[in-house]
Amino acid sequence: MRSLLFVPGDSERKMEKAAASGADALILDLEDSVAPSRKAEARRMVASYLAGADRSDQAPKLIVRINALDTGLTDDDLAAVVAGAPDAILLPKAGSGADLQDLGARIAVEEAEAGLPDGGIRVHALMTETAGGMLAASSFASKSARLSALAWGAEDLAAAIGAASNKDEEGRYTDVFRMARSLTILAAAHADVDAIDTVFTDFRDAGGLEAECRAAVRDGFSGKMAIHPDQVGVINMAFTPAPADVERAVRILALFAAAGPDAGVLSLDGKMIDRPHLRQAERVARRAGLEPGALPGQD
Repeated sequence: MRSLLFVPGDSERKMEKAAASGADALILDLEDSVAPSRKAEARRMVASYLAGADRSDQAPKLIVRINALDTGLTDDDLAAVVAGAPDAILLPKAGSGADLQDLGARIAVEEAEAGLPDGGIRVHALMTETAGGMLAASSFASKSARLSALAWGAEDLAAAIGAASNKDEEGRYTDVFRMARSLTILAAAHADVDAIDTVFTDFRDAGGLEAECRAAVRDGFSGKMAIHPDQVGVINMAFTPAPADVERAVRILALFAAAGPDAGVLSLDGKMIDRPHLRQAERVARRAGLEPGALPGQD
């Protein structure tokens, strides 16, 4: 998933519009974008949307952001939406790997009651919205087989630590927020899941968004969250590998496949390539949508 577009869960119009945005995933929001008085209505609308949405391979994945575990709203959220079989549940303000275990157990109960296969619904976690989540970054690995992505958020963290802003006068993230970003990349790599970059809040600044996307791709993020449909095209373009990169990745994968499982150092265009190059080629191939065993020139 390159682009993950937030959509308020209490707006049927916005959910329908978002479906045509070109986003790889929609995050149907029951948390921050929904007022307390609208929570019940948002659950109803999201459940209805899940029941009638296009679930074909070409349609966007559907993720539901529930309310945090300490709000007392989580169980009602899950009871409303799990039966609709969203692709994933996004947990905000995740404090540690123990929270993922807790959420996974709650989802399992709802899956069983809805007659859904156990473990079919994945979990994404926003892991930097609290100081505790940042300090427990390493605990997110190996705590839940459902976990498929870790994301970071800058807005809630600023409120949690009392920061007046998360950026300096030149528009760069300050030290604490750069650390949050780095911890997300490292924790995702440690857990072997996708790392998702935070939103770019000025949806009118396409140039700023593009620059932030380029930095995210460079540093290892798999995708980026969006708050407006106009951001989706910029994000998708930035996170789609260039044809030359895909071609090189395919050649590297073919070389290692031909050399066998014990291959170590090989040569490509007069340059040495080894196992780290193979892992990077696999990453590019996944981003390009190439399935294992379906590479050009291979059976």
